[in-house]
Order: sequence, then C-alpha cells, then structure tokens
Amino acid sequence: MTWSDDWFVGRLTSTPHGRVFGETVGSTVRSARLVLVRFCAAPEELADQLTLNIELDATATRQLAAPAVCSSRFAPTTRRSMRRPRGHAALDNPGRDPMTGPRPERATSDQNAPPIEATPGVPTVDVAIPCYRYGHMLDTAVRSVLEQDGVAARILIIDDASPDDSAAAATAIAARDARISVRVHASNLGHIATFNEGVLDWASADYTLLLSADDALTPGALRRATDLLDAHPRVAFAYGAALSWSGTDPPPIARTGEPEWVVHGGDDWMRRCFLAGTNPIASPAVVVRTATQHRVGGYRSDLLHTSDLEMWLRLALHGDVGFLAGVDQALCRQHDANMSRTYEDAGAGLGDLRMRLAAFEVVEARIGDRRLPGSAALSRRLRRRLATDALLRVSRDYDKGRLITADHDELVDFARDTAPHVERLAAWHALRVRRLLGPRVTPLLRPLVLTAVGRRARQIWRDRRLAKAGV
Repeated sequence: MTWSDDWFVGRLTSTPHGRVFGETVGSTVRSARLVLVRFCAAPEELADQLTLNIELDATATRQLAAPAVCSSRFAPTTRRSMRRPRGHAALDNPGRDPMTGPRPERATSDQNAPPIEATPGVPTVDVAIPCYRYGHMLDTAVRSVLEQDGVAARILIIDDASPDDSAAAATAIAARDARISVRVHASNLGHIATFNEGVLDWASADYTLLLSADDALTPGALRRATDLLDAHPRVAFAYGAALSWSGTDPPPIARTGEPEWVVHGGDDWMRRCFLAGTNPIASPAVVVRTATQHRVGGYRSDLLHTSDLEMWLRLALHGDVGFLAGVDQALCRQHDANMSRTYEDAGAGLGDLRMRLAAFEVVEARIGDRRLPGSAALSRRLRRRLATDALLRVSRDYDKGRLITADHDELVDFARDTAPHVERLAAWHALRVRRLLGPRVTPLLRPLVLTAVGRRARQIWRDRRLAKAGV
C-alpha cells in the first residue's frame, strides 16, 4: 500500500486486527489518497473501496486508518457502498439543534485539562462525566477511565449545581491528576444541557464518551471500542454490553477479552431498533466519533428520558454502527436515585412507553421513505410493538394478583391510541380473558400458561440475538 499526497510522507504498519495506520513524518496532513494494492482475507467486501480520499484537519493527523482492510474474522456483516447515501444533505446539521437546551453558565470552578497530545497510533478519548448529587460515587467512575490502557484519555467532570458536597468531591479528585477538569454550574441547568456541554462544547479528541458519575467502565473498554472505530471510519459509534451493578465492591466479573466485531449498516441498525421498539444500548457503553457527534448536534431537551435513544438513531443516519460482541464495556449502577426509574416505575411504565414513542417519532420526521425504504410499514410495526408492550404490562400485573388501578386503564388507552386495530393483537385477547377472570382468580387458574411460556421463549431468543448482534 502507498500514500500519495503533496503534504504527506509516511509509512504503513499492519496490526493484528488487519488495520493499517499511517504515521506522519512531514507537515500537517490536509488530505490523502489511500491506494490499496493488497487484499485481505475477504476481498469481496472491498470491491468498491479500493481508493479513498481522506480529509483531515490539524487535530486529526493521527487518524489514517484504512477502513477496507480487515481480517475475515472482523469482516463487516453488511456490504455498504462508500458513496454518500441519498438524503444526507437534508439531514446534515452542523449547528446545534434548537431543542438541545440552554448554554451552561460558567461557574466559579472551571479547571481545564490541556488538550491531549496526539501520539501516533494511540487514540484520544474525551470522557465527559455529568454529576448531580453523585459525588460519593464519582471516584469509581473516574478511576475506571484513568486506568484504561491503549488510549490517551482526559476527563471533564461537570457538576450541575449539586446541593451536597459533590462539587468539592470533584475538585479533590481533579487535584490528583492533570488529565481531569472540573466545571461547576452556578445554577442547575438539567442533565440535557450538561450532556451537551460535555460532548459539544468541550470534547475535541478523536472520540467521545458520556459517562454518568454513578457508572463505570470495564478494563480495556476504550481500547476495544477505539480499535473498531479506527478500523472502520464509516462507523459513527461503537458499543457493547453493560452489566447491572448494585455498587458492591468488588464489582461483578466482566468479560474483557478480545471481542468479535459486528458492523451494521446504519439503515439496517435503525430498522432493527424500530422493530424492537426499545433502546438496545446503555449509554456508558457507547464511544462516539467526535466529528460525527459535532455534526449531528446535541441531545434534545424535550426527550428527558429517551434523548439517548434518539441520539443513537440520529447518529445511525450519518454512519454505520459497530457492536463489540462477547465483552462487557460498562457497569451500570442500579440504585433508588437512578433518573430512569422516574419514568420506568411511574404510571406502571406509561411514561417510558410515551417517551420511547416520542423518540422514534422525532427520527421518523427526519427520514421518510426516501431515506429508509418501507418506513411507513416500519412505523406501523413499531406502534404495534409499543401497544403490545403496554398491554403485556397490564396482563403481568393480573397474573401476579396486583391491584389494578387507573394507571392500567391509561396503559390500555395508550395501546388504543398508538396502534390502529389494536383489537387484532394477540396481547389484546390475552388481556381480555384476564379481565373476565379478574385479578383474584387469574393468579390461581393461570389460564394462559401456554402464552406465558411462549412469551418467555421469545424473550430468550431476543436476549440471545442482542448478545450476538447488539440489536
């Protein structure tokens, strides 16, 4: 392989995963042409990727990965053309979404770590850690980042005017390591504005991670994700599985070996999410390409609970999606103060369903049939999936003999409003039988044992597919 460019002289080095990197030995790279003269084990994947033009700015001279060079083990699951898909021009948003919330006020404490000095072959990662009343959990999150190998990382802790000693805890932690910065808001701006401050206003490294102060990374998580992203420049973000964690010490044992790479086309990944009607990703397990993050804009303030789901779908409009199978990338701490529980537990889960529907509707408005063929049929299937989820929540409470309240009636109303012809759904008929029997008799007779077994079997199949493909 050779590099040909007026501003660049370099050499290429193969790596164990089949990637190829260029090392700068001249002045700043502005553009480069990569000419492939050697095929990997899966040449059929490379037929339309023989020549690439790469545009680089002064801060990205390290990132000269050849996307089309791969081993057969890590070959993409979907062959995609390198041509820019139709419809992208209308979707590009170099500026900020008007729904992403107010700009943060700078506070009295604003310690800034210097930008990461790029080392050839070493990915740089900016990790933003929003914190509100999680100061007592913060040290675990920070240590899990600083102990990552194979990457150059820096951290920004953003305290959103916590009423406790979280800001003091953050300042004390930052004093121990020059890679850590702290910002403290003068007033509470909410988590969406805080997220956007980290991923848009501050992040400038090759890659970005948004890590809640109560969560943590597993050993090697950043290296595993950046390996995939370096090898596949068309991938907008990479993620893996996350373990639930109660905060015990030591934490649960995570799988931290070498992952199997699965690369989905962005359209295919979105389609799978629409069919499932759920968010398959835990936020701390996601590493995003910073340039793509800045291109698509920030999190939406009108989607308090599902802004992350909408973000993953929006990113998939601008690139492929990478999944790290067979490893655990993060630890998600479960406790009573989790923000997500406000929606998942309230109203028997009605808030969660409404927010999921709202996130998908935002994406639907962005795409249409021109961008995602068959989107109208996909929308109908999404709504049937969410309506079924609502009805199943009511049926499960009947099975467990729980008190049926007005919240359950609202779930049924949601199903009616969301899916046309809801009475044709199997979940509707199952609930109808339970209502006839009543909440006292249903747990005793278990009239729908077969449907319960079928539901369990389908869930096992979904879990296995999620572990294998990520969606």
